[in-house]
Amino acid sequence: MSCGEPHETDCSEVLDHLYEFLDHEMPDADCTKFEVHFEECSPCLEKYGLEQAVKKLVKRCCGQDDVPTDLRAKVMGRIELIRSGQAVPEHEGSIHGAVVREGGAREVTTADARGAAAEG
Repeated sequence: MSCGEPHETDCSEVLDHLYEFLDHEMPDADCTKFEVHFEECSPCLEKYGLEQAVKKLVKRCCGQDDVPTDLRAKVMGRIELIRSGQAVPEHEGSIHGAVVREGGAREVTTADARGAAAEG
């Protein structure tokens, strides 16, 4: 998605890192760049608003659910392996069908999450 207007920070960069912005997981300088972009770009601001609303809804509806300790440990272990660049073994209580995309990002489908919940 792009509004067709030139921006200092490209729309694709903003949308690729939107969840990092929403979760406050990026440096302040990058946050400032995104805020400036949202002031200039109504399509990206609209997408931001939509994702922010979904995040609040999920928190309100599911925020009180306790995550099983062993499932949390498995997920955190996987995240650390991915961050360190190590190969992730698919046979050790894996989240079935996870796809590693270029750049190391992982895409997990709803069916994968169900499989992980059944295992945990």
